[in-house]
Amino acid sequence: MSISVRVRRLAVLLAAPLAAGALAVPAAAEEGPTVRIRDGAVRGTAGATANSYLGIPYAAPPVGPLRWKPPAPPARWQGVRDGSEPGNPCMQRAEPTPWGNLAGPGTPGEDCLYLNVYTPKKRAAHKRPVMLWIHGGGFTIGSGTFYEGSNLADRGDAVVVNFNYRLGAFGYFAHPDLATESAEGISGNYGLLDQQAALRWVRDNIAAFGGDPGNVTIFGESAGGGSVCQNLVSPRTRGLFDRAIAQSGCGFPLPTQDAQQGSGAAWAAGQGCTDVACMRGKTAEQVLAASLTPAVRWTPVVDGKVMPLQIQEALDTGRFHRVPVVQGTTADEGRLTVASTYDLAGRRLTAEGYPAAVRQFFGDRADAILARYPLSDYPSPAEALGAILTHAQFSCLSYRTTESMAKHTRAYGYEFADPNAMAYLNLPISFPVGAAHGSEIRYIFGNVSGTPEQNALADRMLGYWTNFAKTGVPYAAGAPRWDRFPKVQVLAPAAIAPTTTFPQDHKCDLWTPS
Repeated sequence: MSISVRVRRLAVLLAAPLAAGALAVPAAAEEGPTVRIRDGAVRGTAGATANSYLGIPYAAPPVGPLRWKPPAPPARWQGVRDGSEPGNPCMQRAEPTPWGNLAGPGTPGEDCLYLNVYTPKKRAAHKRPVMLWIHGGGFTIGSGTFYEGSNLADRGDAVVVNFNYRLGAFGYFAHPDLATESAEGISGNYGLLDQQAALRWVRDNIAAFGGDPGNVTIFGESAGGGSVCQNLVSPRTRGLFDRAIAQSGCGFPLPTQDAQQGSGAAWAAGQGCTDVACMRGKTAEQVLAASLTPAVRWTPVVDGKVMPLQIQEALDTGRFHRVPVVQGTTADEGRLTVASTYDLAGRRLTAEGYPAAVRQFFGDRADAILARYPLSDYPSPAEALGAILTHAQFSCLSYRTTESMAKHTRAYGYEFADPNAMAYLNLPISFPVGAAHGSEIRYIFGNVSGTPEQNALADRMLGYWTNFAKTGVPYAAGAPRWDRFPKVQVLAPAAIAPTTTFPQDHKCDLWTPS
């Protein structure tokens, strides 16, 4: 199995068109705060510390002839829309993860372009910063609703928004016919265009919720972190956000549109379709079932318009929105891949099997890698392989892309390093999973109930993230100073401190040679 397939497996572990005019909406709840936005009124739910407004359409349902089209504006509605329940997640397969079903509540469907807004219950005389969360899941699973935003909104004094965007074949199918339909000659990137439609919705509507449309932070993890960097590079998002936080996902190379159209056309032919009209005639369930074969990598593409360049090239040359940026990874990103490949699959990685495992991932480079990662340096073969995957796939790429950003804008780096961050899940594996991929998310959202040291770390991380959203500088009450890159802030229980030796500690000369 190739390293790119393994990366996608890790990412997955984590993290009829409407007519214009009035839209019938579910009966409104009898109690709750009501907000009027451009398309109509929404009645939310008053919580103990925060109000929530769920299931708000930010684009028209992308169904029928709107399948594989850029998102269209939502229809207006009459009366008061019930905002007590989220909209359905986007089409995806059921995928077990250590955290449960990342699709969240509801039944996946094509009618899925909905968002949720969380506001502090207490009133404020000022407009609050807005934090727009982009969920992860390898661009194939997940939903915004899985990440409940009430604690973050209340404790961070911010307006928090999460949302769904099209996934898998529904979001990233490219085909020559689709390029012909497009006035710009492009195809694919529909999920990325959904994200940008959500950003425009925030610009046009968030003031009604007490949010400041002139102070918007995008943040996300895994595929969401990659999406943050893609939106940093896309010219379509100019002026739509003011700060960016990329968690464990920036900078992975993307396929070109030509390559994606070629594989997309071959995939459609495999379903008996020589044109897109045939594919639009298939049910959503048929498209989903066909998309689960490994024939196509469902991901954004470099199309010259929405994504003009590869991320690294754009950052190196300064062709990105020069807003303040926070970017980082976790200390043990790769251990979930090792766990899923070995222990959770009913086998153990042994010392004898370690060289073969490295060769399976890295082919001809294995001997040089094994020389730098001897088993004698690690408690177990699984942890040695986990370190290799962490450094190769995440740590050094994150450092390299942050280094490029820092030449053009204010940038901050971090490494989340709570070795017991996922201990509460009690995974049945033979080695510590450590600070694995996605383990930092609940610390940021204010959902940690752990040791006093873990709780204190979570408080400080929530403060760093929300104060960065307010000011463009990460700081928190009682927390150590966070200096700009090239220092990297290590976020560990009772041990927050900067490091200046990150590239040496992660053997980055092997993974991102200059």
